[in-house]
Amino acid sequence: MAETTANSASSTTTSAGAPTPQETKKTAEAPVRWADLEDDALEEPSASSTSEEKSATELGVENLAIDENKKINKFLDEPEDSNIKAVTSGDTPYTSALTFEELNLSPELLKGLYVEMKFEKPSKIQAISLPMILTPPYMDLIAQAHNGSGKTTCFTLGMLSRVDPNLKAPQAICICPTRELAIQNLEVLRKMGKHTGITSECAVPMDSSNYIPINKRPPVTAQVVIGTPGTIKKWMSAKKLGASNVKILVFDEADHMLAEDGFKDDSLRIMKDIERMSTHCQVLLFSATFSETVKNFVSKTVKRDHNQLFVKKEELSLESVKQYKVNVPDELSKVMVIKERIFEFGERLGQTIIFVRTRNSASTLHKSLVELGYEVTTIQGALNQSDRDKIVKEFKDGLTQVLISTDLLARGFDQQQVNLVINYDLPVKHDNWSEPDCEVYLHRIGRAGRFGRKGAVFNLLCGDMDHMIMSKIENHFGTKIAEVPDWRNEEDFKTALSMLWARLFVAGWVGLIFVTCSLLYGVAK
Repeated sequence: MAETTANSASSTTTSAGAPTPQETKKTAEAPVRWADLEDDALEEPSASSTSEEKSATELGVENLAIDENKKINKFLDEPEDSNIKAVTSGDTPYTSALTFEELNLSPELLKGLYVEMKFEKPSKIQAISLPMILTPPYMDLIAQAHNGSGKTTCFTLGMLSRVDPNLKAPQAICICPTRELAIQNLEVLRKMGKHTGITSECAVPMDSSNYIPINKRPPVTAQVVIGTPGTIKKWMSAKKLGASNVKILVFDEADHMLAEDGFKDDSLRIMKDIERMSTHCQVLLFSATFSETVKNFVSKTVKRDHNQLFVKKEELSLESVKQYKVNVPDELSKVMVIKERIFEFGERLGQTIIFVRTRNSASTLHKSLVELGYEVTTIQGALNQSDRDKIVKEFKDGLTQVLISTDLLARGFDQQQVNLVINYDLPVKHDNWSEPDCEVYLHRIGRAGRFGRKGAVFNLLCGDMDHMIMSKIENHFGTKIAEVPDWRNEEDFKTALSMLWARLFVAGWVGLIFVTCSLLYGVAK
């Protein structure tokens, strides 16, 4: 190996178009994290696979040149890419994709990227990983990259590229830890693949009102299936989801999917069943975080030669997100800081997500903010599926500005208008309250600053335990988080939030200038 340090339930068919140029583990001993045992045992009700309109309502879906002798990735010498560590196997030479055309994609996929997704060129992680995913012999890939860096496009484009549109059978499967993330990934896939004619289906738990007994469910014919591990395992066990034609298996948020306190058993069972029926299936594991324990386990699990992309943990803390810690004397003061400081001076800064540790904390904070006159919505695992879908859709549509959430939405939730994240409670290990969950912390703050956009995070600290946990988080990432001097001082918060406002203002003007120049260039041509 060469190492270099470098810089549903619904089924839908998309129409072909002319090209343009350019789950939870549902067992009695299910592991627990703070807040959310994700879905309830009424696991299998999924909407019919025959109506796209019905399902959309129900689901909310609408120069890496490797030297032949040294295997040194010359492309990755650029300073701005110094955070990516690539480890390659085998003799395949990979060349970075500076444009999407270099990936030999179909005209229909290029149209989806440029017209539907509005992409211009691959991001850093896409430029490096996509050639690894799309180049024969299609080696497995373990990939870690910053939140908001474009990981979803990597595996979504990988799945769409490997599907044969003429074979009406499952050929790509993506497994996600929550229904919200599965639905979101399905939305991206359908948008990107709009002109390909590729069919897709979402395998997630549904409400009892939409329940279809597994023995009455028709066999899955969709070419791409995205869902939660419990549902996918159940469909496979009932022989409703065949895997003999599966070419690519994706684990999104792979560290959680293969962790002891995550979905390890279900994930391994699915992986083994697919590998038994489809011996040449490519496995992709993507996440923003991989603990050393999970990293070692994953490397052993993916037994064949495989490629790896990793980011040093001290470089993971998202430069585009400004982090603050605020010391408060009690719980009531946390509410006052949110109301009289952060909301008061940050109301023009876009949407806000407030993360809490438990469902009870979510309910209590929601009630407090509503009594103070704020319109907020709250999501947590105890809500029924339709309510969860409705809350997510309203927030994504911009109908609500503040969302209180347990760690249900800590991973992968993508909403570009979120510029503020508040950690009302710091994330801790469920089995050891004095130990921070640094991976969850990173995922939480990654909800702001998506795809390089600017954002701010306020960590509310109350008592010695919170200070100790915050200190451990700082030590883990090798960083020092700025402190707001006095929680009662308006000017301290104005200063912190004005910095974010200035960064957003400059970013907006830069974007406007770029768009204007692009339009003028087009007119000139």
